This record gives sequence, structure tokens and C-alpha cells, in this order.
Amino acid sequence: MTEEQRPDKHDPSSCRLETQAVHGGNAVDPGTRAIRTPLVMANSYALPEDPSSLSWSGFDTPLYTRNSGVNQIALQRKLAALEHAEDAVVLASGVAALHGVFFSLLRTGDHAVISDVTYEAVFRLFRDILPERYGVEATFVDTSDLDAVRAAIRPETKLVHTEVVANPTTRVCDIPAVAAIAHEAGALLSVDSTFTPPPLYRPLEHGADLVVHSLTKFVNGHGDAMGGAVLGSTELLDPIRADVMIDVGGVISPFNAWLISRGAITLPLRLRQHLASAQRVAEFLAGRPEVAYVAYPGLASHPQHELAARLFDGEPPGAVMAFALDGDADTQNRFVADLRVITSAVSVGHDESLIVHVGPDGPRAAHWPDEFRRYGHLRLSVGLEDPDDLVADLTAALG
Repeated sequence: MTEEQRPDKHDPSSCRLETQAVHGGNAVDPGTRAIRTPLVMANSYALPEDPSSLSWSGFDTPLYTRNSGVNQIALQRKLAALEHAEDAVVLASGVAALHGVFFSLLRTGDHAVISDVTYEAVFRLFRDILPERYGVEATFVDTSDLDAVRAAIRPETKLVHTEVVANPTTRVCDIPAVAAIAHEAGALLSVDSTFTPPPLYRPLEHGADLVVHSLTKFVNGHGDAMGGAVLGSTELLDPIRADVMIDVGGVISPFNAWLISRGAITLPLRLRQHLASAQRVAEFLAGRPEVAYVAYPGLASHPQHELAARLFDGEPPGAVMAFALDGDADTQNRFVADLRVITSAVSVGHDESLIVHVGPDGPRAAHWPDEFRRYGHLRLSVGLEDPDDLVADLTAALG
């Protein structure tokens, strides 16, 4: 090994992922000499002797926590290292991050192509709020259908937005192909990769211009902090910082940034367990006669199974799945109520397995597969429990 090849914790790009997760964004505190970036619960930072030339909307140096702070900067550096991104901006929630992309990039008269199966806040933003209040038009399409994506493009299209694995149907999007379509039309591609955090998938390496994460989910991983992030080039992120973080005020709190930084350290290790257990649970459910369907791209029965195998290099494609029992809503509810290890609660990516029963109706249901509209669905996020305990819990509740 040459000196140039030697890994250095002060240069995360020289290290492997697990090392980046530990050391990225961390630094010895100059005041206390603590070896880990401390929690700094301050909303203001000391000004230089002559502050007259400072930009009060600047974000390069800690000045006021709405502009930037020690813990926010540390988290941004860690996330950029993990995602192999040039830059990152962290905000108060995943929805704040999504809104930040749309608010900063789109203007009145612009058009966006949006996945017709997407997070509910995105669906409402583009169905109601952005068209009615700001004159931004949107076309909802099946982004797994490349011809449909091409047909939806207009001369005024500025953005294509999709998820790698759609929430809640688990439909898989061919990110490189959609990126090529967007770029050919002169549009940007933003990708919500919350269900597929690094190292499972890095959309920026496959053509995306921006990637969004709800840090509340897998990156934090402990169900105790809320945050969101947008990653990409500094050129695209600076307007989001200026417009959304500083002037709209969607800033993350120092405490949440510190908690998420701590949680992200174990992301690569946690993700291995999430993925292995999810594959086993999905295969178990698919073999049970009481189960009407299982939507998980790691199963050969999934319509995009081969695409998922290609995108994720044969790894299990995430830890979230949807399924339903062969029965009515009362059947689904009684099953959930009988679970003793899996918790009935919203969100995904926590250390504990979470399940939520969603009915077959609602504003997004028109874009769901037939089985979702017949039975509703149970969205299951597989946690870090022993998979034998999860299977035993499911077996008992099914019985």
C-alpha cells in the first residue's frame, strides 16, 4: 500500500463505508478536546471583531442556527460521505427536504413529471398546493413505464421526481433510464431514496441530480429524531439553503442533527440485518395460505424482481414490504392486534419492526394495484429483532 492509498479518517473518501459512517463529519472539539463533535445547543455564535462585512444570510460559517450550526454541518458532511455526494443540506423533516427541492427549482408555468405512486405529501403538493397557489403543473405517471415517462415530458418540464422503491406498493423505478429521459429533455431528476439508503443504492451514481432522504427513517434508525436531507451538487443545493433553510426556516434542530449523526454511524451494520430479515419474512409470508399477496421486490413473483436484482446487485431490495390477509378490514385489524413483537405504528426504518393497516380507499388508491384496492394493505417495516422471533410472531397471529 502506498502512502496515497492509505486510509485517513480525516479524508472519508479514502475509507470504506463503515469507516466513513464512523468518522465522516466528526472532529475533535477545539474547546474541550472531546474526540466527538459535541451537542451544541446554541442559537447564536460569537461574531468576529468586525462583523460589518458578514452576510447575514450566509451559511458557510456558524452564525445563527437557522443559517447553520455545528451539528448540522457535521451531519451534512457525514451524509455526503455516505452518499458519495458533493454536498448535502439537512432540514427539519423529510417533507421539508422534498418541499425544498420543489420550492427552489420550480417557477410559475413550469411542469413536473411525478411518480403516480409517491409519498402522500408529495402527491398533495403536486395535485393541489403547487398548481392552485403557484401555477406549477404536474403530470402523474407510472415511472416504471419508460414510454409513459417520455410521453409526459413537455417543453416546459423542469423536473422529474420518483422514488427508487415506491411507497407503499414497492414498485421499482429504473433510475438510470429515467435519468436519461429527463436529461434528454433538459430536466432534472430528483429521487426519494428513503427506502434505499446507502450503501444499498446511491441514485447520484446512476444519473440522478438530487437525492432526498427522510432521515427520520433508516439513517437515524432509532425512532427518536426527525430530519430530512437533500444531496447533490453545491450549485443545486445553495438555493435550497438560501430559500428554504434560511428564509423559510425549515432548519433542523441541533439536538435532532446530533441524534441522527449518532444513529448514522451504525447504518451500514443495521442495514445488513434489516435486509436479511426482510427477505426471510417476505418469503415466509409468501408461503402462507392466509396471505392474499406480498409486494416485495426480493420475491420472484414481484413484477420488477429482475430490475431490482440489477439495481441492487442481487441484494435484498430494502426492508419495507406490503401484504394483506385474504379477508376484510376486520381480518387485517385482528391480525395486527394479535402481534406481540411487531408494533402497530407509522414510519419505517426503526430498530423495531413496525406495521400499519391502510384501507383500500384514499386519494392515492386509484394508482395502486388491484390487490391493494381490493384488500387494502399492511405495510411492514422489518426491524432489527431476531428474524426467528418475527416469524414466530407472524405465525401465531396468522393462526
